[in-house]
Formats: sequence, C-alpha cells, structure tokens
Amino acid sequence: MNDKQRVAEHAAQQIKNGMLVGLGTGSTANYFIEALARRQQEEGLQIEVVASSIVSSIKALQLGLQLRSMEHIAQLDVYVDGADEVAPDLTLLKGRGSDLVREKLLAKASKAFWVLIDESKQVQRIGQNFPIPIEVIPFAWQLVNQSLTNLGGTGTLRSNGDGLFVTSHGSLVLDSVFAADVDGKSLNDTLNAIPGIVEHGIFANLTTAVFCGQNGAIEEKWI
Repeated sequence: MNDKQRVAEHAAQQIKNGMLVGLGTGSTANYFIEALARRQQEEGLQIEVVASSIVSSIKALQLGLQLRSMEHIAQLDVYVDGADEVAPDLTLLKGRGSDLVREKLLAKASKAFWVLIDESKQVQRIGQNFPIPIEVIPFAWQLVNQSLTNLGGTGTLRSNGDGLFVTSHGSLVLDSVFAADVDGKSLNDTLNAIPGIVEHGIFANLTTAVFCGQNGAIEEKWI
C-alpha cells in the first residue's frame, strides 16, 4: 500500500453512518471512493455521495455507492479530495484535472473539507511547482490574459494535443505563472475580482484538515 492509498483509507475510516459525502477527482480520490465502497460492503456503512466529476460519478456507481446529483443538495457533511499543492497556511492549488467549478462548489458547501496528499504536495507557496489554472469564458480569454499580464503573470492556453482544452463547464483554461513573491491568498482575492474568470485553482479559506501520508505514517493538520 502506497502513501496515497494509506491516507485515503485513513479518511474513509472517519466517515460515519448517515453522512452525505462529496467525492473529489483524481488518483487519490479514487482510492478514497474504493475504500468507502469496501466499508459499505463489509460493514454496512450507510452514506450518500455527491461527485465532483463525471469520472467520479461513474466510479461511485460502478462500486455501488448511492449517488445524489449536485442539483439536489444545499450542504454536505464532508468533501474529500486531493490537491496539487498545499501551502503552510493550508491554502491549496487544484485544477490540473480541470473540474474547478464543481470542486470549489462542493468544498464551499461542505461542513468540512478534508484534503488527502502525500509529502510531495507540500510547498512553501502556491504556484511553486505548477502553473495556476484559471478557467475563463472563451470569448474573454485575451482580455483576462491582459489582466494577468498587468499583475505580472504569464498565461498560456491549455491544449489537449488536438486543439484547445475545454472544461466540462465549457470554458478555456489559462495555465498561469506569477512571481515567486506573490501571496496565494492575496492572489485569490485579486483573481476573484477579474471579469471573465469563471473559476481558478487557488482554494483559500476552505480547508478544514489536511491528511498527509508520509513514509507509512499519517500526519493530520487541522484548522
């Protein structure tokens, strides 16, 4: 069992009967979904789940979890997902998988947001290892890109090999790099105020806890 699997199992053990659980997207989230399904089958765990993507929806259904659509919820008990980067103040970078709108909606709607990572995802600042994905309205991408340039950033439209990448929400993605001295939380507020941006990959003031798998052990950091 690797650290991703171990931390996913750890989180799944903390889910209780009657919970409405938000499912993230990606390799770590897949381990969590599998662990929930095992608990349901072996222990009779009674839960409902809401998925952040079509991929996670299909996986949950295939494993027999009871799925509720996002249109029919107002609040969740907990949302569990991975992250691309986690800063010391528990600000996150997410979105390399491009389901930013759904993921942030579920994170915001949850009473608790647990983030599952391994040691490699811990950074000193957001944007340290990866560009910041910024989802934009297609006709506004150049105007948004100019706003990013004015902030000292550089945005590049994401491609999928055959053309421009389009998110499940129908938007384009500007993978953006900023100066090393830019604070993640401040940049979050700045990006929120730029017209034409649908969503972006900085998740600030949303995390409840980070579970980090490291060398066979689990470290918990709580807000």
